[in-house]
Amino acid sequence: MTCSFSRSLLAASLGLSLTFSAAHAFAEPHKQVLADAEQYQPEALKLLERLVNIDSGSGYEPGLKQVSDIAIDELKKLGATIELVPNTPEKSNHVLATLKGTGKAKILLMAHMDTVFKEGSAAERPFHIKDGRAYGPGVMDDKGGIVAGIYALKVLKNLDFKDYAQITFLLDASEETGSDVATDLIKKTAKQHDVTLNLEPGRPADGLVVWRKGSATALVEVKGKAAHAGVAPELGRNAAMEAAHQILQLGKLGDEAKKTTINFTVLKAGDRTNVIPDQATAKADVRAAVPEEFDRIEKDLARVSQDKLIPETEVKTSLQRGLPPMPQTPESDRLMVMAQGIYGEIGRKLTEEGSGGAADASLSAGVGTPTLDGFGIVGGNIHTPEEYAEVASVAPRIYLLSRMIMELAKPR
Repeated sequence: MTCSFSRSLLAASLGLSLTFSAAHAFAEPHKQVLADAEQYQPEALKLLERLVNIDSGSGYEPGLKQVSDIAIDELKKLGATIELVPNTPEKSNHVLATLKGTGKAKILLMAHMDTVFKEGSAAERPFHIKDGRAYGPGVMDDKGGIVAGIYALKVLKNLDFKDYAQITFLLDASEETGSDVATDLIKKTAKQHDVTLNLEPGRPADGLVVWRKGSATALVEVKGKAAHAGVAPELGRNAAMEAAHQILQLGKLGDEAKKTTINFTVLKAGDRTNVIPDQATAKADVRAAVPEEFDRIEKDLARVSQDKLIPETEVKTSLQRGLPPMPQTPESDRLMVMAQGIYGEIGRKLTEEGSGGAADASLSAGVGTPTLDGFGIVGGNIHTPEEYAEVASVAPRIYLLSRMIMELAKPR
């Protein structure tokens, strides 16, 4: 069976999803899936606690290995075969866990093991539950996604459900920073599958993500001339002042109507207060919903930066592109309708949302694989010490992911 043939079957399946939604919006839930999801919630929270209490910031190999070992152990119990992909030049590994079935659909699940939090964060803010919310570093981004994926697969194993051809669970070790190895791995793996369900956190309003902005970094480099700041400042050419001027004017290049933002976040100039700095750099976070906006930003950075405040300084700009945008497509819309119908089975409403945050889902969508994002546990305050996951969302999200796999695998 070729992937293109399988994708045609999936397209036919998705083409019926509007009917699916209408028929299932008030349908009875799948009783065993719901019972198992609810029964597994306390156990899932215990696994979440274990993962959260391990520091696994991007590049921190000891913690990433611990998280990887725990996930691999759980996935092996489900019958998965494991492949480790070295994330060179780092020492961490990406994980590919594969389950083989008897059907035709090839389904890719993705989550990531790394967090944005530094070593020591788990000890400072260990996992705890307060007022119905679980707290701790990475609790919803993306330790909750790992847990949701593992327990959805446990539910399917209990059903002896094998109507898929293959389920691959890809665990990225470097999502927060990105890496060439991860990018190539995700693109290659996604091309071999019919659909991708990314297990990034569920949105605070209990939603899934149908579009994401792409990311890039704008770099402004200024060369000036050093001089004594007190004795003869007029002999210098202040690179810091020129960088400040550039920040103010280049920071206006965003376009609200097109969802393009540019925010300067890292500034460096000089190292002594009594010397006019001869070097300065500024970096900006750039986000865009469509690829052509990155082209415009790159050109406008070079054009606008020619307007200088300090004579005889040199200004150079560049744009380093990261993850591409994930556009909303007819395929993602159909997947969304299918998911909404499934959530309706348990009396819940699933919101449709977009995100300014870039994620691995963009790489999957970028190679043409229908992709829907946000299947992890619902939470909020992402990338902050107050990050949380809603305890009450654990069972519903396990149910949603389990049933989504079942429907995508169903012959049409």
